[in-house]
Amino acid sequence: MLGFLTTSDGGGCGQVVAWGLSSLLKGPSLQVASCLAQRHAHACVPEHAAGAPVPASGLPGPAPAASRALPPAVQGGLHGQEDCCASRAGAHMALPAAQLPAAVAGMCPLQSGLAAGAPQHREHAGCDPGADSPAPHPGDRGWHTASLQPTRAPRKHALRVLDMTGLLDDGVEQDPGTMSMWDCTAAVARTCIAQQQGGTTEPGLAPVPVEVRVDLRVNRASYAFLREALRSSVGSPLRLCCRDLRAEDLPMRNTVALLQLLDAGCLRRVDLRFNNLGLRGLSVIIPHVARFQHLASLRLHYVHGDSRQPSVDGEDNFRYFLAQMGRFTCLRELSMGSSLLSGRLDQLLSTLQSPLESLELAFCALLPEDLRFLAQSPHAVRLKKLDLSGNDLSGSQLEPFQGLLQAAAATLLHLELTECQLADTQLLATLPVLTRCTSLRYLGLYGNPLSMAGLKELLRDSVVQAELRTVVHPFPVDCYEGLPWPPPASVLLEASINEEKFARVEAELHQLLLASGRAHVLWTTDIYGRLAADYFSL
Repeated sequence: MLGFLTTSDGGGCGQVVAWGLSSLLKGPSLQVASCLAQRHAHACVPEHAAGAPVPASGLPGPAPAASRALPPAVQGGLHGQEDCCASRAGAHMALPAAQLPAAVAGMCPLQSGLAAGAPQHREHAGCDPGADSPAPHPGDRGWHTASLQPTRAPRKHALRVLDMTGLLDDGVEQDPGTMSMWDCTAAVARTCIAQQQGGTTEPGLAPVPVEVRVDLRVNRASYAFLREALRSSVGSPLRLCCRDLRAEDLPMRNTVALLQLLDAGCLRRVDLRFNNLGLRGLSVIIPHVARFQHLASLRLHYVHGDSRQPSVDGEDNFRYFLAQMGRFTCLRELSMGSSLLSGRLDQLLSTLQSPLESLELAFCALLPEDLRFLAQSPHAVRLKKLDLSGNDLSGSQLEPFQGLLQAAAATLLHLELTECQLADTQLLATLPVLTRCTSLRYLGLYGNPLSMAGLKELLRDSVVQAELRTVVHPFPVDCYEGLPWPPPASVLLEASINEEKFARVEAELHQLLLASGRAHVLWTTDIYGRLAADYFSL
């Protein structure tokens, strides 16, 4: 039985998924199910239990409550051929119920009669799936399933790929319609270990290998558990295929051990953060990352690599790191947040084999020559996302920064300039080139010392940017009391504001947006109330 489940409890959600994955390898009958955004707890149950609620004893833990939906990328997982996973990773199926039979028929050639209006079966927890139901109604918010008859020989139509990737979870905010990456990682790991230790199939029926595609998130506490799961999936009917790996606060040796267990043909992103590796640690890890020839995204947040180290060892480690970076052939996103690259950006970017489309250099202590090189490099004209947060752009860096904006104007979609010490003078000088970025969708200016007058000028001039949807702006300096000038970013982030003054500012900005016909554009000071724009979603 294959289906989607809904639950409101993260832990219970993982337990149900673990049970469902194990069930895939035991029974000869499969079903395709699609959840139409319902908010009640339902679960597709094994064939022998259809028509009755799932008992808590049937799961490796307590039964889940209502109502958080799992990622419904499973809809592309039933094939008579090899791997044809239909949907884009993470896409949610939300078809009207009347269209569902045709969609299911398109995934399952065995049931070609479905599109022609053949009788359908509905299954709710507690409903009889064997009784024909009326034609689906567009307002029906329950489960819709298409049954396949048991097939023992040959087994042409069996689940080959289960895609659980694409959970919208950036570590700060999570899409309330899905389970978290932590829960998904735990559920899949639990299933792989259980299958290796005690997995069984029906007599005379060999298990059909299933490729489980998943994004994995790991830290010190979960490392041993995930490592065991990856080891267990080798030679197991459940083949664990990691698309994106996110490792937080993980020691160097543990990171290497996990990388060695991952399938080189699956991985598209490695995200290492808060690991404090330094240049020495990076030089140890990077050759293990470079073996993933299809890697498109490398994110190294807060690894604290300092390329300015004067020691011989520091220079040798940096050069080795650069040499390994030159091995990537498909890299499109690079994040080096909080690695000090002053005067060395040209060496880093020159080693790459192809232009980047996303570059994050937050708090990298960039110098004017770094920005000039980037503006003249092949990367600038391909950039969709650029993050220069935490770099001082107020002095001699302003002119080369403007040149960089000019070079990237045709392609830039996402620009993050948090805490760049941009006051009204620098912003107004930059507006002519900034407004040439006509495809820009997101602009982040939080933590800069801008006044209400500067914000209003930005709002008026940005009317030509028809694609702009979100502006994260700072609290205007007008709303603070007794600010030193120029105010350090730490003061802007920590000092209290006059709430009454800020309420008037918000009201005035809202009126200006309405008057210019841009009520759809979000102007906000909330840097945490949204999911961070991901390169793969741009």
